[in-house]
Amino acid sequence: MLRKPENSLSGEDDFKNQQLNFESVKTAYAEKWPGLRDELFRKDFEDNFDLFIAAYKSEGKLEIWLRDSSQPRYALFKTYDFSAHSGVLGPKTKKDDLQTPEGVYYIDRFNPLSRFYLSLGINYPNAVDLLRSGHHDPGSDIYIHGNCLTVGCIPLTDDKIKEVYILAIEARNNRQTQIPVHIFPFRMTQENMNRNLVDFPQHKAFWKTLQLTYNYFEKFRNPA
Repeated sequence: MLRKPENSLSGEDDFKNQQLNFESVKTAYAEKWPGLRDELFRKDFEDNFDLFIAAYKSEGKLEIWLRDSSQPRYALFKTYDFSAHSGVLGPKTKKDDLQTPEGVYYIDRFNPLSRFYLSLGINYPNAVDLLRSGHHDPGSDIYIHGNCLTVGCIPLTDDKIKEVYILAIEARNNRQTQIPVHIFPFRMTQENMNRNLVDFPQHKAFWKTLQLTYNYFEKFRNPA
């Protein structure tokens, strides 16, 4: 589906310069970085920020939260719309089920050679996913990527992935070796929980656990 990236998170001294060797990344920086830097300045963020990504499947929203290295709490920077959806509410359990995962992840791959322009891989399946999948193949290769197609990933269009990819590079280049990505079925207020459990009662135990993660961030503006 996607070509494997040549650069990993093992970390040479200047990750950004490595990524700029790829034409897609160079183009993204030329088009998007001046405007992003202006927006960072207007919203009082410094260049040496940490990044947190939250995604909400039902709402089709991906949020970018930033925190200056000296600050304890993240603040919302930008929100992007999914450009397509796949599957239904509930976690991914096996290969080819078309489901977008739900859970606590982090970015583990930067792919400047993606078929979908640029892509950021998440560490699906994690330990919880493997346990849930049992004897089934849980699948793999879950990305935040460009384009408007998906079979379980989170697409944002080519234009929007340029910004998200750049922000992830900047965070990684500032020594954030793990960029957290939390994928929720919906904004996990109690009202939303009650409404969605009517149709998906089988996910109650998992969603109640995931709601603790959601509530922690809502209270402390810091991922658990």
